[in-house]
Amino acid sequence: MKKMKWLLMFSLIFVLVFSLAACNSTSSNTSGEGNQKDDKSSGEVGTVNIGYTGPLSGPAAFYGERTLNGVKMAADEVNEAGGFEVNGKKYKLNIVSLDDKYLPNEAGSNAKRLVQENKTPIIFTPHSGGVFALQVFNQMDKFIIGAYTSEPKVTEVGNKLTVRIPPRYDGYLKPFTDYAMENFGKKVAFLPTASQYGKDWATALKAHWEKEGGKVVYNSAIDFAKETDFFTILTNALKENPDVLFIGGASEPTAKVAKQARELGFKGGFIVMDQAKFDEMKAVTGSYDMLNGSVGVMPLVDSTEEAIPDFVKRYNEKYGEDPGSEAGLNYIAMHVFVEAMKAAGSVDDVEKIRAGMQKGLDNLPDDKKIYIIPKIGEDGGFDADLTIAAVEDGKIVPIKVD
Repeated sequence: MKKMKWLLMFSLIFVLVFSLAACNSTSSNTSGEGNQKDDKSSGEVGTVNIGYTGPLSGPAAFYGERTLNGVKMAADEVNEAGGFEVNGKKYKLNIVSLDDKYLPNEAGSNAKRLVQENKTPIIFTPHSGGVFALQVFNQMDKFIIGAYTSEPKVTEVGNKLTVRIPPRYDGYLKPFTDYAMENFGKKVAFLPTASQYGKDWATALKAHWEKEGGKVVYNSAIDFAKETDFFTILTNALKENPDVLFIGGASEPTAKVAKQARELGFKGGFIVMDQAKFDEMKAVTGSYDMLNGSVGVMPLVDSTEEAIPDFVKRYNEKYGEDPGSEAGLNYIAMHVFVEAMKAAGSVDDVEKIRAGMQKGLDNLPDDKKIYIIPKIGEDGGFDADLTIAAVEDGKIVPIKVD
């Protein structure tokens, strides 16, 4: 009798444990096509997780947040419109973002986590170091990199699942050099960000500058993650009497470099690498007057595409500030990825989605075209016209690119 009681109790415990395990297994499923019942007749809406790894803390946090804002704004628009249909089924987007503090190793760890935990077919990252870290394994782990970096090397390595969103920076070398030399002179001091992207930019500009007969009188870099006061390095650079300073990195610290250079009496011009944006720098300097003589990327709010005024209004209402090109280009990229998934007939076959990117660009609605991007190159880079401007007499002046 006692033995029968023990057997009955053991059976009840086994059933209870098995039931709890089954419940836990069901509740741990994450959103995504692979975890949704694909019953098209049921009207169930699936979820596509889109990953993001970028700097959301530290000196580049505002830059990271603005790139993320563009992705999120596009996703919100898609979801508010009822989602999108792929192969007869409705889907909505879920953006999963992780902070990598602008560190490549953190970006790599984040990407592994995003793929394993959230099954993200696409991961955005806004720095070349992060892109290179993800390219080590993205083709093996089957996800597309939404690369927000103008570094040419990210699309020269032959990675078939990388999409470079902004134009290559080497297209800026000639117009930036021509403007600076014609208006200020041929002696330049280099003070860009100390990231790999900054080093590559500096190497390319140095070669072009010297080819055009110029001289680099000072060549150093600033680690914005460690330095916040630039008077010492600027003083050393200005001792060499440069006509032009080459500066750049995230907009806020770059603006501080320009401001402190003016406070030390520098009256020459600035070549501003494309990561920094004039309109965002103005928030630090207080006006464009301190940036007179600068040449850089045209601010999105000063561009002339028909879709821009409405986009600026909606972005301002949502985030309380004007959008820069990092928000605008990532906004377009997210919409293009959605159109590519529709064209591919899949939300998780990354090879098909990548192959559908040209159709994604072709099918992009007119009200999303805040930049004109007619095609994606064979190397995976968006092929868009360069938009360049200078600051003269406290105003943005367009610069024609030959």
